[in-house]
Amino acid sequence: MAGRCLVLVAALVMTTIGATLAYAAQTQVFDPQTHKWVDYDKKKARKYYAAHKEVPEAFRPQMVKFRTAEVPGTIIIDGNKHFLYLVQPGQQAMRYGIGVGREGFGWAGIVRVGRMAEWPTWTPPAEMVARDPNAVKYAAGMPGGPDNPLGARALYLYAGDQDTIYRIHGTPEPWTIGLDVSSGCIRMRNDDITDFASRVKVGAKVIVLMQGAALYKGV
Repeated sequence: MAGRCLVLVAALVMTTIGATLAYAAQTQVFDPQTHKWVDYDKKKARKYYAAHKEVPEAFRPQMVKFRTAEVPGTIIIDGNKHFLYLVQPGQQAMRYGIGVGREGFGWAGIVRVGRMAEWPTWTPPAEMVARDPNAVKYAAGMPGGPDNPLGARALYLYAGDQDTIYRIHGTPEPWTIGLDVSSGCIRMRNDDITDFASRVKVGAKVIVLMQGAALYKGV
């Protein structure tokens, strides 16, 4: 599934949204038993999810203190820490855990939510159809549903009036939250994307931070 998120080539990114390609950092989570930060990779993520049927607590939705000059309703994405913040009144934000672009697929920029869809259709790009026999049968589009790579909701990110081909979307692979797994899109658990989409308006500003610009006290 990791490669199924629609890809925008570097040249288009640079010309349409002024984004900067970046490389993702190693994920770490806090171990309450050892009181230490430990690496969190794909193998550990699958093992944790199999045992708990849940992602680590840090990646579950929660209201947090958040200092920013951005107005409520703004979306700020910290790919380094694998968090998405939806700015709330009173210097707070709703924080969600996310999966982000794997090495070579990170990006940064300021875009907006152009439209949203419930249980969206997924259409693989021509390049994927050409290289992946499993994608051929979906060349005309895969109907929305629990196995669809875009999950329960998709927020389509636009630069001006142009679709950047990047999305904030759900996933049928909830154990991948907190990892560098996608081809540039931002993924969330289906329950989380459903809640998140209900709080977001079309036109909302989306800030995707550059690598190395991880938030500590907000922006």
